[in-house]
Amino acid sequence: MRRAGRMRTAAALLVLATVLGGCAAGGSAHPLEPSAGATPPTVLATRPAPSATAAAPDHVRAYADERLRNLTLRQKVASLFMLHAPGTDPAALRQFVDRYGLGGVILMSDNIPAAPQALAAETAATRASDPGLPALVGIDEEGGDVTRLPWDSGPGAEALRALPPAATQQAFAQRAALLKQAGVTLNFGTVADVTADPHSFIADRILGTDPASAAARVAASVAGERGSVLSTLKHFPGHGETEADSHRTVPTAAIDHARWAAQDAPTFRAGVQAGAEVVMFGHLVYSGVDAAPASLSPAWHRILADEVGFHGVTITDDLRMLQDTGLPQYQDAGANAVAAIAAGNTMVLMIQGAEDPDALIDAVVAAVRDGRIPLAQVDADARALLVLRRSVAVRG
Repeated sequence: MRRAGRMRTAAALLVLATVLGGCAAGGSAHPLEPSAGATPPTVLATRPAPSATAAAPDHVRAYADERLRNLTLRQKVASLFMLHAPGTDPAALRQFVDRYGLGGVILMSDNIPAAPQALAAETAATRASDPGLPALVGIDEEGGDVTRLPWDSGPGAEALRALPPAATQQAFAQRAALLKQAGVTLNFGTVADVTADPHSFIADRILGTDPASAAARVAASVAGERGSVLSTLKHFPGHGETEADSHRTVPTAAIDHARWAAQDAPTFRAGVQAGAEVVMFGHLVYSGVDAAPASLSPAWHRILADEVGFHGVTITDDLRMLQDTGLPQYQDAGANAVAAIAAGNTMVLMIQGAEDPDALIDAVVAAVRDGRIPLAQVDADARALLVLRRSVAVRG
């Protein structure tokens, strides 16, 4: 997702190190373009439905079932989208969520006012129409180089790599507390990518340069956020295998399954075992596994479930990024949304340009009606999100 540069100061690191003093440590080849056959998939015959909802209390699941029975197909599909509306006007944000019946809204830099209280008013507006089932409010609050909240002075990954994992847990706990106070419910904050390559565009955002050190801090970040915000692991299957920036191209690496299992899987597995509720799929190709970007790949969704053991909510990275590559096969935003849901994403995230939200929703509805996406899959995804949203509401 698009980055907002913000360098953390050495003072923030010193403060955290002082606080934690008594805590226990618990090649640059030009990227290949996707092969000519790497067109977005349009049909997924079968895949496991999100099953993390089984852990929800009976009353939450019963509530979700009742709401699902009363939704039209279009309402179900609309609930699978997390979109963006610019500006800081609470009334406009409420109108945006209500008009399209969205399952979530993503806050970007243009949504962030000068004071926490003003942001809390914005997020409260998104809940006002249906407080029992609020839309998810997402944000990229990694700390360090990707910081949306100007009042988040805590250290990011580049600083935390030099400290024990306990420092990561403390930093993310403090960050999650700020988000909760502001009414944000879902943080796209944990970068589970791993690389020792200083030239990688993700290098200053990773929590470790090797699988073991990164896994310990990924798990710690999830533990820190627990109870305050929903945690997201990104960017599956791992952005560290290539220097290329997925905001500009579809990074491609000749990585096979064995290399991925040894180098990239451990951090995601650690985050899943720590209790992360959401996994974000990256727009990147490991050509030894699948020619399609992971975000549009049924194969990678099956691997996440079968080998990493994650059965919760999955979401794309900003789908607009595919269009921004300029590659002709990704210039239809509606087709990208269809491909993303067909591949196995529970939710589609998009920072729209000129795209009309109605057109995006209509494209997926049409795909369900003509059989390219099974209705049962949409029902399962919508229910999983209903359970997640209701759980947020009752947790408070």
